[in-house]
Formats: sequence, structure tokens, C-alpha cells
Amino acid sequence: MTDLSLMGAAELAEGYRTGRFTPVDAARAALDAIALHDPAVNAMVLVDEEAAIAAARESARRWQEGRPLGPADGIPVTIKDMLLTRGWPTLRGSTLTDENQPWDIDAPAVARLREAGAVLLGKTTTPEFAWKGVTDSIRHGATGNPWGAGLTSGGSSGGSATAVGLGMGTWSVGTDGGGSVRIPAAFTGTVALKPTFGRIPLYPPSPYGTLSHAGPMTRTVLDAALMMDVVTRPDSRDWAALPPPTGSYADALGGGVAGLRIAWSPDLGYVRNDPEVERAAEAAVQVLADAGAVVEQVNPGFTDPVDAFHVLWFTGAAKVVQGYGPDALDRVDPLLRTAILEHGAGATASDYLDATAVRMDLGVRMGAFHERFDLLATPTMPIPAFEVGRDAPEGWHSELWTSWTPYTYPFNMTQQPALSVPCGLTADGRPVGLQLVGARHADELVLRAGHAYQERTNWHRRVPSLLHPAHATTEEP
Repeated sequence: MTDLSLMGAAELAEGYRTGRFTPVDAARAALDAIALHDPAVNAMVLVDEEAAIAAARESARRWQEGRPLGPADGIPVTIKDMLLTRGWPTLRGSTLTDENQPWDIDAPAVARLREAGAVLLGKTTTPEFAWKGVTDSIRHGATGNPWGAGLTSGGSSGGSATAVGLGMGTWSVGTDGGGSVRIPAAFTGTVALKPTFGRIPLYPPSPYGTLSHAGPMTRTVLDAALMMDVVTRPDSRDWAALPPPTGSYADALGGGVAGLRIAWSPDLGYVRNDPEVERAAEAAVQVLADAGAVVEQVNPGFTDPVDAFHVLWFTGAAKVVQGYGPDALDRVDPLLRTAILEHGAGATASDYLDATAVRMDLGVRMGAFHERFDLLATPTMPIPAFEVGRDAPEGWHSELWTSWTPYTYPFNMTQQPALSVPCGLTADGRPVGLQLVGARHADELVLRAGHAYQERTNWHRRVPSLLHPAHATTEEP
């Protein structure tokens, strides 16, 4: 039998329907992958085998009786440990969080997955309060990468990306306030979507405010679309949530890219890339051009908004830590403490309003840009994954995570949908990602373009080095 831990959701559902295998088989395959690989990569903070098998048995019964709840019924899923999950603690990667309290609420995305019959396996690692672009914390340690346990997974949804990449669950739910699903997707050779703000309801509200999104993390764009069909359903607890979609994201994947106007910006006008990253991303854009897209190399015309982002981001982080008492700053990640003191704690209301004005101007600029272009394509990251346990590459000019993630946080400020798809490997086997950005509410279009790319390449089918030699492939894209 094919390794169920590496199957996509559609193939799993077809297997359940025909009786080739059951949700129990798929859950056991994912749990076996966790047992085998997690000691090397540290992606999981909680695994509930008993609950997962019980849920899988209920799903198997529904499939056997011909009454599945939908295409997500029986799909193994993990949840980033920033999202409330009934019956399990949500520690947020922090020693400040008291585990001994009621845990009786599901966040909206978790609730929708549970209602759809998904099999919840456990919770994945995050840096403290999801504050940075790598995944390590005082509470849980550092998370490695499917393409090398000594490489960082990226972050802050690094546990989810690594879990998905190693078959430790078919889907995962991450959060993204400045790149937190796309950074680890690029570093791990997986897929992640930051949808339009409000498209996936959130509760409780993020301390990072309207920068923060939830998003699907998968191995294929098809799976991301299938997951979107579940987690975008309404939830009254999110006052900023958008109306539910009128159609299916998965059903809308087939339109291709012929005639789409794609702006290719290799550097946004101010970024320096690793040459291997730039070559891989440029080759990926050529694939879209060969598929009929009209590609023009052009920058969107804004300067780096990092200073404004820092004000917005670290005032939120300061507020989070403040809630744990006057000595809390002394008990968090030392670099988080420094960043809060430098960028957040001293910010005034005027500073915040100035940062908001920068944000609004950026949104106006991107709105006008998308009147000319359907999509913007960039590298997801300017560099491949670096050593695990570091906040930045060795010798880098700054330890702050925004210094090496210039392609991601601008589009949290504008609330646009942004998708990362794997598009290559460096000579030493580290993944590279392509980012596709659409106008606000153009989630279907972003997914459609990513799917068209994956139909013409097989980077998403490449098996991580930690799974070699059992699943090795020499297939070229």
C-alpha cells in the first residue's frame, strides 16, 4: 500500500469511499510518522493518540455507512499551539502560560475542522506568542526541518510546516502575522496560504490586531483549497470576518493562468537575494509564462515599510506580555524582550497612528497596482533555511527576524492573500519558495495560479531528505 502519511486529502477520501483503506489506517500512518520523525525535529508539543484513533473510528463508521460529513472527514490534522483547541492546553510556546486552567473552547478554524470530521492528532510548536520567523522557545526548544534536522523550520508556524512535510498529518492550521505560514513553507518545501484578512474567522482576537491571519498549511495547493472550503465557514465570534465564500475554492482551481497579468518582482526594488533563490523563483515565473500568463518584470513601487511594521507588531507583543504581570518581560525570550523595549513599549499613540498611515498608503498603492496586474510574484524568502536554533543566519547584520523576511510582512500590512509554493532546491538540497500575491479578496485566483504551477512541476512531490532512502525520488520537475 502507498504510504498513507504522504497522500493528499482527495486521494485519502477516495480510498475511504472505495474501502481500500480507512481513516483509522491514515491516522495510524500519521501517528507512526510522528513517532518516527518527531524525536529528530521536535515539531509536536502534544500528541493525543487515543482521541485521534477514536475520532478516526467514528469517521470510518460514517464512510462505511455511506454518510461522510464531507471531503475532510477522516483527514489527519495538526493545530498550531496558538489556536484554542478543546481538551488540550494552548501554551503559545511560553512559560508564562498556566497549563492548569479550563481548555474548553475551539478556535473557529479548529471548530470547523472538528465539525467536518477531521481527525485532530495534536498541537505543533511555535515560538513564544508566535513573535518571530523561526520556531524555538524556552518552553519547547527548537524545531528542525524535513530537509535536515540541523536546519531551522522557519516560523512562527514551523512546527506545522515540518509536520506536514514529514507526513505527520495531511493538513495543519497555522497563523501568519508577518509571514508565519509562508516563511516555514518556503524553508520546508511545503505550501501555505495567508488568505485575505477576515477570510478565516479568528477567536480570540490576535494581540497583533489586523495583521494576523490564520491559514492552511499542506503539501499541495489542492489540499490548501480543500482545507479553505472547511475553515472559511462563518463564526459569529469574529466581528471582522468576511461573509462566507459563495463557491468552492477546490472547484475553482481549474481555470489556469492563460491571459493573467503577472508582475514579476525579483527584489521589490530593495531586497538582495541568494543567487540560487533568485534563479529558482525566476524559473518558476517562466513556467507560468509558458502556461500563457503575461509576465512583466516590474516592482510594485513602495519602499520597505519595516519601521512601521515594527511599531504595529511590537506594540502588540508588548501588550501580550504586559498581561502576565510586571516581571513578565524578565521571563520571556531575551530577544523578544529587547525588541519590545526597542520597538513596542515606548511607542506613543502618535507613533502608532503614523505607522497606520504608512500601512494605509501601502494598501492604496497595492490596490492601484492590482488594477494593472492580477498577481505579483516574488521569492517567498531571499535566503534558504539556515542553522536551527539561530534567530538569523550566522554573520547576518541583524538578529531581528524582519531583517531576513522582506517579502512577507508587507502583505500582512495590506491584508492581501499570499501563497507560497515550493519551486526548487539549492545545490545543497534546501527548498526555495515562490510567493504569489493577489488583490484583497482574490484568494481563488492566487490558489488557481499556484495550482497551475504545480500541475506543470513536481517540486511539491519531492520527498524530504529525512524520509530518504525509503521514499527517495530522482524525478526532475
